[in-house]
Amino acid sequence: MTRLLLATLVTSLFTTMPACNTANATAGSALPDPVVDAKLATSKGEQTAVFAGGCFWGIEAVFEHVKGVISASSGYSGGAAETAHYEMVSAGNTGHAESVQVKYDPSQISYGKLLKVYFAVAHDPTQLNRQGPDTGTQYRSAIFFNSAEQKSIAEAYIGQLNKAGVFKRPIVTQVVPLKAFYEAESYHQNYAVQHPDEPYIAINDLPKVAELRKQLPELYVEK
Repeated sequence: MTRLLLATLVTSLFTTMPACNTANATAGSALPDPVVDAKLATSKGEQTAVFAGGCFWGIEAVFEHVKGVISASSGYSGGAAETAHYEMVSAGNTGHAESVQVKYDPSQISYGKLLKVYFAVAHDPTQLNRQGPDTGTQYRSAIFFNSAEQKSIAEAYIGQLNKAGVFKRPIVTQVVPLKAFYEAESYHQNYAVQHPDEPYIAINDLPKVAELRKQLPELYVEK
């Protein structure tokens, strides 16, 4: 069953299904800031970051509310151009992961702070090849880096979080080079904003945005 079919479930499911966990953090603990991070730029600009962690609807919805983010787009990374289509990716054998490309102003937010959002509220980095109701390698947790600096910051932060023991289980997030990002079909863009009353969105994605506002109010912006 594809997620689009899941999204058509009757609204009554909202009262019987639990909201998905945004992360498997130890109770009462908060994620620290990255020790290794890029310094804020001295002038306005634009850089990109690509993250995967389950349904791209929810990842996109979170980053659209992050201070310094210019835009967030749903798409596919990890596979070939000819298989970068929703129905093919949903089969789970294309090598693609549902991903989100985040364009951000490095004078407003650092790459490390984006990672903090990603690990804290955007998904559960301890789940292997699944997030919430979605299973398969297309829903894996992955950071697609586009520079040596991004790779270094991501690997250092994963090590820092594991050492601090802020999650109940080890982080399984892959840190892999970005070969390409293929934007998803137009109907996937801004999906959570356009369909806030769908049970899938209400159960799995809107709680992530609420957690961003609650846990990281200094990074949250209303859109």
